[in-house]
Amino acid sequence: MDDLIVQLSDHVANQIAAGEVVNRPASVVKELLENAVDAEATEIVVVVKDAGRTLIQVIDNGLGMGETDAKRCFTRHATSKITSADDLLSLVTKGFRGEALASIAAISHVELKTRKTDADLGVKISVSGDEMSDIESVACSEGSSFSVKNLFFNVPARRNFLKSDQVELRHIVDEFQRVAMAHPDLSFRLQSNGSDLFNLRPGALRKRVVSIFGVKHDERLVPVEEETDVVKIHGFVGKPAFARRTRGEQFLFVNGRFIKHPLMHRAIMNAYEGVLSPGSFPLYTIFLVVDPSKIDMNIHPTKVEAKFEEDQIIFPILRSAIKRALGKHNVAPSLDFESELSISLDSPPTGVFVDEPKVNINPNYNPFISGGSTPKKKNPEASFGGFEISSEKELDSLYQMFGTEGEIDFDTERLVEEKAPNMFLLSSRFIVTESNQGVIVIDARRAHERVLFEQYLLAGHGKGSSLGQKLLFPEPISLSTADTDLLLGASEILMMFGLELEKSNTGAVEVVTVPSGLAGRLQDWIDSVLGALKDGTWSDEEGRREKLAQAAAQAGALKLSEKNKFSLTHHEMVDLVNKLFDCESPAIDSRGRAVYTLFSLENIEKTLK
Repeated sequence: MDDLIVQLSDHVANQIAAGEVVNRPASVVKELLENAVDAEATEIVVVVKDAGRTLIQVIDNGLGMGETDAKRCFTRHATSKITSADDLLSLVTKGFRGEALASIAAISHVELKTRKTDADLGVKISVSGDEMSDIESVACSEGSSFSVKNLFFNVPARRNFLKSDQVELRHIVDEFQRVAMAHPDLSFRLQSNGSDLFNLRPGALRKRVVSIFGVKHDERLVPVEEETDVVKIHGFVGKPAFARRTRGEQFLFVNGRFIKHPLMHRAIMNAYEGVLSPGSFPLYTIFLVVDPSKIDMNIHPTKVEAKFEEDQIIFPILRSAIKRALGKHNVAPSLDFESELSISLDSPPTGVFVDEPKVNINPNYNPFISGGSTPKKKNPEASFGGFEISSEKELDSLYQMFGTEGEIDFDTERLVEEKAPNMFLLSSRFIVTESNQGVIVIDARRAHERVLFEQYLLAGHGKGSSLGQKLLFPEPISLSTADTDLLLGASEILMMFGLELEKSNTGAVEVVTVPSGLAGRLQDWIDSVLGALKDGTWSDEEGRREKLAQAAAQAGALKLSEKNKFSLTHHEMVDLVNKLFDCESPAIDSRGRAVYTLFSLENIEKTLK
């Protein structure tokens, strides 16, 4: 029988490796940026066209390479970072596998220009699908310039799996921010289709964070410092008041390398316990410095996962460091057990006699005899007054008594015709009204969410009335460059929702028109929309509209006051109920939850027999 196992060629092996290393254009940007940092560059420029599909170019002023190294760097498992497996226990560089350049060259057209500091001429090499050509000496600046063109040109199936330019550019920006955040002492620049997205100058970490996310973030940062024998911690966390509903401003670094670690993220979130609203995510840029021998980065080809040897020890240290930082800056309540109690007990003046307090007692009082000092009789009917359901648990008990919540077994159209304007607010949260069929209990927030959801859906299709309210004075918004570009890219559909943005003469983004009724909650609304835009789970334009409408409705729905109450007048309740039953699907909100329930007259009569 013939042998079945064959040795794959280097070209096929590199293409297979590219499937792990190069997932999208952002992967190429990450690898080339890290190589530039390892080459001791002080200025790094990234140029992309068509979100990296057409061109990705990374230019640095690092050490550069000679002709031999320039040829060898595209060879599989060729690296200057390690010489043996023992070196993996003391990694201080970004890269170490020696797979990135070989994988990139296998699926694209790569052009390299590089010159060492002490050389008069540089070398130019062109590689296309692992085939090296056009090796020549050229005049070029110090450092290296990698140009990656026509990514996935020979793997059309991979190219078809790429998302829209908007989504792919966002991933590129994410990778750029991570490397730039880890090295605030270096200069970084990012260009997309000829325009600058970022131009970051060297400076302190705080300056780098502000440069990336906006000037307003300066007042939102709380410094964190902690040093132990196990780990050294430094960086910044955001104040709870400025936490957002979307992720994207959370950065965790270990020895200068960005990582994703669920346990360390939980430690940070636990530090905010009691001061952060549910579903919110604070900004944090935290750097951990640990012994390289006690951490393993060789887990995944993307090198964003790490395994700590002492993670159970680092967890409480990280949590307590952040708690202490929040307490020092009066962000979170802190207990001071060393402070003295300031209770003032004044002593009586010298020589003054103080009478003992007397208790008046009626010795003739008899509770079984009428008259005298007996208490007044109460009206028995008053015992039944003021009946109030004050909690959702009590309301749930009513659901169990009269029927199951959300079981809609009656004719909605008939209900609409029979609904009466007589209604009141139960537990300051639920609207109670009546029909000929019984009592209807409506969740006010869910009802409002349903109404807004269908309004935004119609607006997204260019139907319905305008949802925008023109501002007398444009309101500037503080967002990162990436989020701003994301919003501007979806400006057409957002304008249908009632949000109109424009750039001022200074380059700042201002809100010109806001969705009606959301002038005071614009930031929450924008955060929810950004979360939907970043989600990217929708497969078509219709799915995108629905996701955006859902996010906008959830952010714009009624909010509880500080006392967990809705402020609704009788007129507003009637208007909301009328709009609810004019919807196509009034029974459920945008998330599929029941909006109202019916306590039928039959069940009420049976219960009271």
